[in-house]
Amino acid sequence: MYTAIFTAIIIYFLLVAFRKRRELLEFWRVRRVCNEQFEKLTGPPAVPIFGSTWYFKKDPIIFDSSVNISKSSQYEKLKEWIGDGLLISTNEKWRSRRKMLTQTFHFAVLKDYQKVFTAQGKTLVEVLQFRADNMNPIDILPYIKRCTLDIICETAMGCSIRCQTGGNDGYVNSVKRLSELVWLYEKTPLYWISPIWYLSGKGFEFDKHVRSTTEFTRRVIENQRTEISRKSSSTTTENPDQPKKRQAFLDFLINCQELSDEDIREEVDTFMFEGHDTTSSGITFAIWFLGQHPEYQRRVQDELDDIFGDDFERHPDSEDLQRMKFLEQCIKETLRITPPVPLISRKLSEDVKIPHPTKPDVILPAGMCIILKIVSILKDSRFYERPWEFYPEHFDPERVTSREAFAYVPFSAGPRNCIGQKFAMLEEKTVLSWIFRYFSVTSLTRYPDDIPITELILKPVNGTQVILRNRRKL
Repeated sequence: MYTAIFTAIIIYFLLVAFRKRRELLEFWRVRRVCNEQFEKLTGPPAVPIFGSTWYFKKDPIIFDSSVNISKSSQYEKLKEWIGDGLLISTNEKWRSRRKMLTQTFHFAVLKDYQKVFTAQGKTLVEVLQFRADNMNPIDILPYIKRCTLDIICETAMGCSIRCQTGGNDGYVNSVKRLSELVWLYEKTPLYWISPIWYLSGKGFEFDKHVRSTTEFTRRVIENQRTEISRKSSSTTTENPDQPKKRQAFLDFLINCQELSDEDIREEVDTFMFEGHDTTSSGITFAIWFLGQHPEYQRRVQDELDDIFGDDFERHPDSEDLQRMKFLEQCIKETLRITPPVPLISRKLSEDVKIPHPTKPDVILPAGMCIILKIVSILKDSRFYERPWEFYPEHFDPERVTSREAFAYVPFSAGPRNCIGQKFAMLEEKTVLSWIFRYFSVTSLTRYPDDIPITELILKPVNGTQVILRNRRKL
């Protein structure tokens, strides 16, 4: 009996290994290349288990490079989900896509997206109204995630999934689970060996959710192509008095006529991934920090009351957002302390020399993968008076103008900075303005007692437990 079970396990392991033989060979190739590159580094020889000395450098060396823009192999698992879109692609493909997609974040387009931000922000406060005033704490993160997912679906694909009100749970759960599985894969070296990844069951679960999300995106693309084709062949004259349909990110990609359906799918799924988890992290941490600092929360609310007065039903427009100066400072300070993406990695395309003040310069050879620790740059005491405190005064205008350009990089920097950072800032200001117009927030945990942890996107280790109190009723 036991012999049969053991034999079946071995046969299954060998079958999976054969099926994934290319990935296994690639794993060993990368391992060999890494070992060769480590041997080229100057410094003492590596000691087994303990390794060698580490030298951290905070001056700009990689960010301003127009050559070393390739992402490392650590993004390969994510690539199986979102494809080779703008986040992961490199060289000429990245340059051409970046140039093309920059148009989708033009001011006029963002102004149109603002209508989505504010409609979904109001839906959020309507949902939260039912949880306010009962003095029971809630974890605010899931509510914010559903709001940002509704926003990104409508702006990216032009469709409403209504996940704030319980719609399309299958897609919502798949996106959530994929983020968890990608991070689990990255932090567990044993899972890098494909047979173990599949024998654990995680590989099959990952593939199932990838199919679910990509099929959803492909259906939306097909439906939108059909709709565009129908309109172009229609002889009906459009009513000039009828408001035009809002153009989504997907509409722009289809109208470009330069991309295949798979190219479009890659960019839409990339936009979906980058555009909801990162903004939900930023919004959630901002609520959490302001809930810890009632003096700053009061200033934000006073600013919002000055803008909107007693007209608390009015939707914020672009002019209103420009007047939210202190709220913007609080958002920037939140992103400084808790950047949604605390680490990024690059694969060097050419040798990089790192100057050392007392020892020989360190040469990082081409082909090496490096980690850029954004979270450390943002807490550099040379640029921030209180690096470990929530202190929005760090972004007073006079302080900002005297600070080095690469001292504030929550959206990365240089040629490969985040293309959607203006989109993210407008979305965060809009959603937060709705929340603090209607609620006062008290956080039950404090930074740094509840330390944010690095996953695929930064999150609080114990969640963000807050108590909401109504300032006014809808």
